[in-house]
Amino acid sequence: MQTQAAVLWERGAGWSVEDIELAAPLQGEVLVRIEATGLCHSDAGLDKGTLPSALPIIGGHEGAGVVEAVGPGVTRVAVGDHVVFSSVPSCGFCPSCASGFQNQCDRLGVMGSGMQLFDQRSRHVARGQDLALMCLLGTFARHSVISEAQCVRIDDDIPLDRASLVSCAVITGWGAVTHASGIEPGDDVLVVGVGGVGVNAIQAARFAGARRIFAIDPLASKRELALSFGATHVAENFDTGYPMVKATTNGRLCQRVIVTMDVARGDALQPILRMTGRRGRIVLCSLAAAGPQPLQLNLFDLTMREKQIVGSLSGSANPNIEIPKLLGLYRDGHLDLDSQISARYPLSAINEGFADLRNGANLRGVIACQEQT
Repeated sequence: MQTQAAVLWERGAGWSVEDIELAAPLQGEVLVRIEATGLCHSDAGLDKGTLPSALPIIGGHEGAGVVEAVGPGVTRVAVGDHVVFSSVPSCGFCPSCASGFQNQCDRLGVMGSGMQLFDQRSRHVARGQDLALMCLLGTFARHSVISEAQCVRIDDDIPLDRASLVSCAVITGWGAVTHASGIEPGDDVLVVGVGGVGVNAIQAARFAGARRIFAIDPLASKRELALSFGATHVAENFDTGYPMVKATTNGRLCQRVIVTMDVARGDALQPILRMTGRRGRIVLCSLAAAGPQPLQLNLFDLTMREKQIVGSLSGSANPNIEIPKLLGLYRDGHLDLDSQISARYPLSAINEGFADLRNGANLRGVIACQEQT
């Protein structure tokens, strides 16, 4: 079939929306009509070259849609089902997946190729070339063919634009707190970076019973958003944040620190470590540019005060359990998804959406993939 997608042909060139040819789904694959997809800094990293991937590539990994066709052997979803995508490829049966850690699937290494999960071939073609898929999804498109293992069926009455956020930003920020940080009621929590991931870390900390929730962001508009989502204290940077946290906590600092900056930087880790209390844990869920980065850490402080630094991918969560759970919390009023969508764009305006993301104008911009210009 013919459909449309936003393709990145070379680094720094931006996204080109054009017609593509889409093959029918094969064994274990489904054809999905994509209704909504979020604009994420990880996709921007493809264009900047900080995130390695094959080219040309269809971007997008945070999305939701409706199943229109299924290939042989598909059992998890059926035609007409509403689905949210798992933004991390998972096969569903390797040792990691079988033990509940789909976010660390043993086949995760194939993600850089952008080809189909099992046969490493393409179902998407433009200008006579095979197209790779961001996270093996390629949600910057009106339709895509993907593995059924990355589809999580949801109730039909949940708006798909809200549901799409749970695919990446929500599960990442919420899970970093509830799964990776070891939070306990009464803990003081610091969230570094108030974007699409950070506001969900704030909501999770509030839901988990944090006593105080500190948020740091250089933009005044983002600090106001942090307060509206449940932060109790905000600061512009580490220089003003550290004395505020120290004074407010009587020197105990924060037990849980969630790093949700747009791009992780080595030079930010020492100021973050300084704001972490004894036996505190730093959860790093921001992606850095690929490759090693120089670090300067106070290792005496790290050891003497038994501080921890851990990484968290996709909220350290099992998407098959976590996505329905998060949408249940949304339905019951415990998780605010509605306020997170700050702008909607047709697929043809994707470059405008990314410009707004770079300028800090949006909390979460969403592409309405079926909207025509």
